[in-house]
Amino acid sequence: MEPILVTGSEGFIGRSLSEYLSNRGHAVLRLDVSSGADLTADVTDFGGLSSALERYKVGSIVHLAAVSNPPSCNGDPLRCLQTNVMGTLNMLEIARRRGVERFVFLSSANVYGPRPPLPVTEEAPLAPRTLYDYSKVLSEMIVRAYHTLYGLPAVVLRSWKVFGEYDSPNSAVSRFIDACLDGREIQLFNGGRDVTDPYHVVNLCHAIELALKSEKAVGEIFNIGGGSRVSIRELAEIIRELTSSQSLLVELPPRSAEEAEPMVSYPSIEKAAQVLGYRPIVGLREGLERVIRYKMLKTGR
Repeated sequence: MEPILVTGSEGFIGRSLSEYLSNRGHAVLRLDVSSGADLTADVTDFGGLSSALERYKVGSIVHLAAVSNPPSCNGDPLRCLQTNVMGTLNMLEIARRRGVERFVFLSSANVYGPRPPLPVTEEAPLAPRTLYDYSKVLSEMIVRAYHTLYGLPAVVLRSWKVFGEYDSPNSAVSRFIDACLDGREIQLFNGGRDVTDPYHVVNLCHAIELALKSEKAVGEIFNIGGGSRVSIRELAEIIRELTSSQSLLVELPPRSAEEAEPMVSYPSIEKAAQVLGYRPIVGLREGLERVIRYKMLKTGR
C-alpha cells in the first residue's frame, strides 16, 4: 500500500490527521517545513520538494500546509500567497507528474465571507474578505484547473471552525479553556458575536479519509462541519460550564477592520452526507471535553 503524503504534518490538523490515518491502518508519509516530519521541505520550493520526494512512492496527497492565521497573512502578504497559493500549485504539479490516486485540498469556510445565505451550501457565492480568504479561493481555482485540464483526481473540503488537542494556543477554544483552567478572564474579540460551527478535528479526519476513498468525491467540493450553530460567546459559556469555572467574559474590539462585521456562517453538510457518507462522529461537548482532559493531563492542572 503506497503511503498517503500529508503536507503540513507537524501543524495542528496535520498531527491529528497523521495519527488518525496511522491508527486506521494507513501508511503515512509526513512532510513539513519544520523538523520532526519524515521529510523536511518547503512547499514553496518545487525543486526541494521534488528532491525530498525522489526516493518515495506516494499513493495520495492531503495538502494541509498553509499560513492559516488571517492577521499573519495581512501582515506578510508575500509569505501568505507564496505558501498558500504557490505551495498548492507546487503540490498539484507533483501530484500530476506522479499520477497520484487522489489529491485532497483543505480549504476554508472563510471563502464564503461573513454573511452567506444560511445554512451555507457549496453553491453559495464566494465573498472573501481577508488575504487568507483570497488565498484559499485562488488555491481552489488552481485545484479545479488541474482536475479539469489534467484529470487530476482532486477533492476540495471547506472546513468550519475545527479544534482539537494539538490546536494553537491562540485559537478561540484553546484560549477559552486555558483561561478557565487558570481562573483568568475570557477575552471575546468583537464581543464574541461571530456565529460558526465549531467541531472536533476527528470529524475532519473522518471526512478526509472518506474523500480519499470515494470515487464519487473526485472533482467535488464539500462543506465539512459538526452540524452545530454556536456563537463564540456561547462557545465560551459552554467551556466555562464544562470546566466549572468562574472566569469572567470580557468583550474586546475586533482584531481588524475586516472582522468588525460579525461573521455568521454555519454549513449544510448534506452533500458530504449523501456523497461521502459523512456524519460527525464526535459531538461538540464531547470534543470540548476531550481537549479539556488533554490540557489538564498535559499541564497537571
